[in-house]
Amino acid sequence: MRADLERWNARYGAGYTASFQPHPLAERALALPLPDGPVLDLACGPSGTVLLAAASGRRVVGVDISDVALHMLAAQVRAQRRTGRVAIVQADLDTWRPPIASFALVLCTGYWDRALFSAAAGAVLPGGLIGWEALTTATLRHRPGGQQPGVHASWCVRPGEPASRLPAGYQVLCEEELPANGPPTRRRLLARAGHHAAD
Repeated sequence: MRADLERWNARYGAGYTASFQPHPLAERALALPLPDGPVLDLACGPSGTVLLAAASGRRVVGVDISDVALHMLAAQVRAQRRTGRVAIVQADLDTWRPPIASFALVLCTGYWDRALFSAAAGAVLPGGLIGWEALTTATLRHRPGGQQPGVHASWCVRPGEPASRLPAGYQVLCEEELPANGPPTRRRLLARAGHHAAD
C-alpha cells in the first residue's frame, strides 16, 4: 500500500490542477434510469463524477488511496455544499471491497483489478448499472506521445474484458474502444444488472 500511496500522492502533488469535470461515462450512466440507491466511484481521485452524482440528488461514496486527491475532492465538496451527500473513503483497492447489492451505480474510470471488478459487479443493486473504463493491453505498445514506462500488464484489460467477467444476468449496454482514431488504448463498458445480478 505504501508504494501505491506515494505514487498517487506524487501524481496529485505540487503542480497538479484538478478540473473536476465529470467523466463522460458517468454523464451517460446518470442520464439513464436507475433504481434508488447511492453511487460508488472507485479510484475516484479528485472526481467530478462524485460532484455530478451529488448534484443530481444521489448519495455518493468516493474511494481512493491518495489522501492528497481526497483532500482536493473534500474541499470541492464543501465549496459546493454537498457534504451531506458525499462520503469519502481512503482505502487500498487491492483489498477494499464494496458491500453486496448496495449501489444503484458503480463507476471506475482509471483502474483495473479483476477481483475488484467482480466485487463491484456484485455490489450493484438489481436494475442498477456498472460503468468501467481501463487501459487495454495495446497500451503496452502504443501510448500518445510515445511509450511511457511504468505501465504493467496487470493494469490492462485483456481481449473481451471487462464484459467477459460480468456475472450472469447483466446486459451490456455499450462497449467501446478508445480513442476511435488510433490504437485502442482504453476500453469502456456500461452494463445493467438483471433482477438477480448475482444468479
